[in-house]
Amino acid sequence: MVIKQPAAAAMLTKNVASASKKTILSADLGRTATKSCVSRTPNSVVFVPANVKQLSVEQVRSGNFESKPTDPLLDMWLEYQGVGYAVGQLAADFGANLFGDERAFAKSKVEDALIKILACAGYFQLKGDFSVVMGLPFYSQEQFEKEKQQMISQLQCPHKMSYRGGEPVEIRINKVWVMPEGYGSLLWSEANNGKDFQPELPKLSVAIVDIGHQTTDFLMVDRFRFARAASKSEPFAMSQFYEDVAAKIEGADPQSLYLLEAVHKPEGQRTYRPRGATKPINLDGVVPELRKLFAAKLCDRLIKWLPERVTNVVLTGGGADFFQEDLQKLLEEAGIQAHLAQPPREANTLGQYIYGEAQLAISR
Repeated sequence: MVIKQPAAAAMLTKNVASASKKTILSADLGRTATKSCVSRTPNSVVFVPANVKQLSVEQVRSGNFESKPTDPLLDMWLEYQGVGYAVGQLAADFGANLFGDERAFAKSKVEDALIKILACAGYFQLKGDFSVVMGLPFYSQEQFEKEKQQMISQLQCPHKMSYRGGEPVEIRINKVWVMPEGYGSLLWSEANNGKDFQPELPKLSVAIVDIGHQTTDFLMVDRFRFARAASKSEPFAMSQFYEDVAAKIEGADPQSLYLLEAVHKPEGQRTYRPRGATKPINLDGVVPELRKLFAAKLCDRLIKWLPERVTNVVLTGGGADFFQEDLQKLLEEAGIQAHLAQPPREANTLGQYIYGEAQLAISR
C-alpha cells in the first residue's frame, strides 16, 4: 500500500518542513477543480478549474493582445509534445466540460492528469527536479493499484513543455506518491488540530468522508492503518446535486462553472443566468429544499457503510462543507463525533504535501 503507517505517524509528531529543501507539488485532482500547492500554507493553495481542451499550437498561442497583465488562472495554456492544451476557464471557453472533451462521465482521473500536473507546475514556475503527491479514488484495491502505476509511469520521467508561450523548460518528476482520495485530510487534521480529537487520532478508528464532485470517498482508518478492505469510493456526489438544481431551471447547464459557483454562494447572493436567458434566476427558491433532500440520501449511504468500530468521522471536501450541518446532525444522533477538516476544500492537498515532506525526510 502506498501509505507507510510508521512514516505517517512519525511525520505528525514533529515538523519535517526543514528536513528537505526539495520541491514538492501536491495536487488534488478534483472534477470541479485541481487544488494544488507547493507549501503547507493554506492560502497558497491554487484552484484550477478541471476543464482541459486539446487544441492546435496555433490556437492556444493566438489572442494575446491585452494591454495589461491578466489573471493567469483565466488564461492557462501550454504546449507539450507539439500539441496545445487549454486548461481551466480557457478550456471551458473553448467548449470543454468538466469531464474532458465530451467523453464519458465515469472516465478515469488518470486521463488528462499529466496535463493538469504540467499546468500546475507551469503556474508555480517549477522546473528541473521535483516530486509529486496526488490522490485517486479507491473504487477497489485492484483498480487503485492499476491507476496508481499508470500515473507513476506517466509522470515519473522528464517532460519538456512551454507554459503560456514562455521559454521551453524541462521538468523531471523524480518521485510520485499516490494515496486514496481523502487520506490527506486526516494527515492535515492531525498535524493542525489533532488535540481536538479525544482520544488522539492515532489511537482511534476513524472514517474519512470526502464528498467531491464525482465521488464520495469512504475511507476507514484504524489507528492510522488504512483499512483497504473496508474502504470504497462511490459515484454519488455533488455532480448529482448540480444536476438536480439544473433540472429545476430552464436552460441550465449542470457543468457550468458559474452555476456551481452560484450554488455555493450565501443566501441572497445565489443568482445565475443560463446562457440565452434574459434575466438572472434567484437560486434561493431552489437550493435549500434540494440540499435537504440530497443530504438525506447522502446520509443514508454514509450510515449504511459506516463500520461499527468507528467513533469519529472526518468530513472533508467541498461537498462536506456544503452539507456539513445535515451530516453532523445525523452523526450526532448515531453517537458519532464529526469533525470538519479545515479548510475543507484545501485539506487534502495540504495533507498530501505534508506526506511528501515526511517521505523526503526519511529518504535523506
